Amino acid sequence: MSMFGDGLDQAVQKAFTRPIPKSAGAQMRYLVKQYKGTKAVAQMLRVSQRTVERYVKDQFKKPRPDLAARIEREVKARWQPQIRAKAREQAASTGGIVIDTRARLGYTAPIGSTDQDRIRHLTVALPPQYAARLFDAQEQGATDQQLREIAAEALKEVYFQDGGRRAGSLEEVRFTDIEHLEFDL
Repeated sequence: MSMFGDGLDQAVQKAFTRPIPKSAGAQMRYLVKQYKGTKAVAQMLRVSQRTVERYVKDQFKKPRPDLAARIEREVKARWQPQIRAKAREQAASTGGIVIDTRARLGYTAPIGSTDQDRIRHLTVALPPQYAARLFDAQEQGATDQQLREIAAEALKEVYFQDGGRRAGSLEEVRFTDIEHLEFDL
């Protein structure tokens, strides 16, 4: 999975007002309700329709680990869509997003400056327009590299250039070797 896409999803999931269903049967019933039938859920999870029906009736209680992970991922992806949309809208319009990362950051600048890449641990509040760009790109299926470029541009403006108050001749920020990445709304 993508590091940036998963990080954005986890940030939005923190806004949930109710926890996702715990048991496999409850999760499966939720998916059947969302997909309007057991056949579609079975195809999506790559199991038989009869297996889905057994989970719905609580005849099967404990799925194997790979199936449990797929079920939970699919439930989280569909859980509380209105809360998810509201959290994204708020971050994109007024709140912004906080990025906490430990990665190798460097930049391209005119000759004579120290542009050596180095590992930095940053916790930076990004303005709403960058939150909007990140969420829009994610919705349109952007790759991890494209999301990384948007985040690098945001770090360039907010961290390195301090909103235009310094490093005006900075050309490009390199954001590589990511050890830790977390977003928060």
